[in-house]
Amino acid sequence: MTNTAPLTLLILYYSRNGATRRLAEAIAQGVESVPGCDARLRTVPAVSAVSEATEPDIPPDGAPYVEMSDLEQCAGLALGSPTRFGNMASAMKYFWDGTAPQWLSGTLSGKPACVFTSTGSIHGGQESTLLSMMLPLMHHGMLLLGLPYSEPALMTTGSGGTPYGASHWAGVNGDKAFSEESRALAVALGRRLAQTAIKLQGGP
Repeated sequence: MTNTAPLTLLILYYSRNGATRRLAEAIAQGVESVPGCDARLRTVPAVSAVSEATEPDIPPDGAPYVEMSDLEQCAGLALGSPTRFGNMASAMKYFWDGTAPQWLSGTLSGKPACVFTSTGSIHGGQESTLLSMMLPLMHHGMLLLGLPYSEPALMTTGSGGTPYGASHWAGVNGDKAFSEESRALAVALGRRLAQTAIKLQGGP
């Protein structure tokens, strides 16, 4: 690599009960297992049908809110959201609806990306949610990565994980444990994102 500064991989997620956040943290672990790569965890504020409702400027816990400069500075992106009726959560959709200037300027064009999700039930729309998150990334010109079946846990998992991205079956109340298979696949996805970013930057 010609640039000696670490590459920043943005892990942008929305989480209500912590399951998607756990996936994000495992993906960050995978990113940072690759020499020369740093993970930057960011989230988005909740949206409300009540027009007076506002979120604090700084989240009470977890990652800071994303800024548009995070999109400019990243060498790649992992995007995560819980499932909402087979789609990404409205808070995440709201964020992407506001990125027209970045789309016009090609801020994310040519950068690698992957997606991840958590669901309340095992058939709660994991794969359709992952596909829904790919759509704005494709419009931004990003290069989408999945999880290959060379990852052994993908063939045996009963708790999440798809070829479209990492996932976790969290249970209706978020009470299902984060399985070792789900964690391993999330780490593998983060590692693949970082390795791809390095190659696109001209690394080995």
